[in-house]
Amino acid sequence: MSAGSITYIGHATVSIELDGAHLLTDPLLRARMFHLRRQVDPVGTSLSEPDAVLISHQHFDHLDLHSLRRIGKATRIIAPPTAAARLGKRGFTQVEPLAVGESSAVGPVSVTAVNADHDGGRHPFAKEGEAVGYIVSGSSRVYFAGDTDLFPEMQGLVEGLDFALIPVWGWGHTLGPGHLDPAAAAAAVELLKPRIAIPIHWGTFFPLGLARWGSRHLTDPPHQFESQVRALSPEIEVRVLDPGSSTSLS
Repeated sequence: MSAGSITYIGHATVSIELDGAHLLTDPLLRARMFHLRRQVDPVGTSLSEPDAVLISHQHFDHLDLHSLRRIGKATRIIAPPTAAARLGKRGFTQVEPLAVGESSAVGPVSVTAVNADHDGGRHPFAKEGEAVGYIVSGSSRVYFAGDTDLFPEMQGLVEGLDFALIPVWGWGHTLGPGHLDPAAAAAAVELLKPRIAIPIHWGTFFPLGLARWGSRHLTDPPHQFESQVRALSPEIEVRVLDPGSSTSLS
């Protein structure tokens, strides 16, 4: 198995390096966005330029134009069709639409868009829009769920899945529809059956002035998820990565 790594940058932003290809998911790199404040170290300028950025849907915390401009308007971006059209209108020059079931090569690896049970619109400006997850296939297979709720097709979604990047929370005290909490995320892992599950979408952003009263929502979800997976699927390893931390794909 070729060397590679996964780095949890924070929220839904993950750096995936596999077989010499570098992918970056849903980049949200700034210190503040609207009423949300980053609660961990900011992303430094040393972040290397990815071969492709994967966008799961149009919500502001997943499709952040400010962060994409920081990476570069000529960077290759793979996104569901409605999001791809929006990015093209905003001056990004290497945007590739990828609908559910379609695949594209990024160097030696393959990227396939899969279903996600989530509202993918750009509210309040555009209510319509797709939400997808991605399977990155090379010497390892990595599933990035984006934002999603449980759906029955998770069972058998990826054959021989090595790593599942699973959202386990969000950025506040509560979760809206279309999200996984730690228990639902553990149920998703039971269906997906990866070798290793890595919780994401936690511990990064919180509303201004509320972090001191909601600190458990910043720190507890991945450990609750780990406990639930241990109970449901003890054969599956959980690796909890703090924002900024990495693990090997070897």
